[in-house]
Amino acid sequence: MTPVAETEAGASAPASPAFSPSLRKRQQRRATWRRRRTVLLFMSPWILGFSIFFGYPIVYTAYLSFTRYNLITSPEWVGLRNFRYLFTQDPFFRPALKNTLWIMTIMVPLQVMFAFGIALILARARRGIGIFRTIFYLPALAPPVAATLAFVYIFNPGSGPVNLILGKLGISGPLWFNDPRWAKPALTLLAIWGVGNLMIIFLASILDVPRQLQESAEIDGAGPFQRLIYVTLPSISPVILFAVVISVIAGLQYFTQAYVASTIASGNATQAGDQPIYNLGYPQNSTLFLPVLLFSQGLRSFQMGYGAAIALLILLASFAATLIIVGGSRRWVHYQGGGR
Repeated sequence: MTPVAETEAGASAPASPAFSPSLRKRQQRRATWRRRRTVLLFMSPWILGFSIFFGYPIVYTAYLSFTRYNLITSPEWVGLRNFRYLFTQDPFFRPALKNTLWIMTIMVPLQVMFAFGIALILARARRGIGIFRTIFYLPALAPPVAATLAFVYIFNPGSGPVNLILGKLGISGPLWFNDPRWAKPALTLLAIWGVGNLMIIFLASILDVPRQLQESAEIDGAGPFQRLIYVTLPSISPVILFAVVISVIAGLQYFTQAYVASTIASGNATQAGDQPIYNLGYPQNSTLFLPVLLFSQGLRSFQMGYGAAIALLILLASFAATLIIVGGSRRWVHYQGGGR
């Protein structure tokens, strides 16, 4: 039977096809697909760039990690041989992993805490705030290579100004970059010196904490430390999470400073035209990190398959660390509106 509808006069008339439920659903589906095509059209430059410069390199690196490849001959499939050698036979893997874990547990927390402390001090400053912000941010603008060269000179055990000042104070300075016990602490000082980017992020978040919350806590008798713990830290906890995540990822990719410091401190720096000589990890593998091991095996020894296995390990470690940090953040990160 043909569906009918009531007219204004009360008579029955066939229902309009425009009000058919099935037709309405088809129109809604077409409108949804049009919106999706529009979104994909605007996202296509990002999708194309992501696929070419990120997606394809990851997939190809994963493939090369299961091959023997020297950049000259075609890749030869070897299965899990690269990973077995990495975890069981490579004598440099354990020092590199140990040093990388040292970065995660020592350098990264010190960087975050120092940047937050400086931002907290600058947020409370009343005079010369612009000058102090500039002074603490300027080191972040220094190129990593130039900054590392300067630190190797400053901490030179024989002629560096640090040990000269310590000597005048009656203190025998350490060998710094020439001592395996002090090489990583010296790199940590370099990392702390250049936390200007994190400091700016923390400073902006601290200044954005609602003033009424601070005033309410002060009226209730909370002191400066209590306001810091119960007002400031919860308010900026999402920013702290962001800072920790990007610092951990940067720590897993730590290469330039370690490479330059080990090369210069060992005396193996070369000039243009000289035969390059490397002593990565000097002294005694104390500055050998996973990215440095990747460079040594993949680009210096032309074992690209083995280097790809190390790169894949770093990538998986970055994903795992990020998931662990973000998963554990539900207990201490507070978002506006009460969400977690």
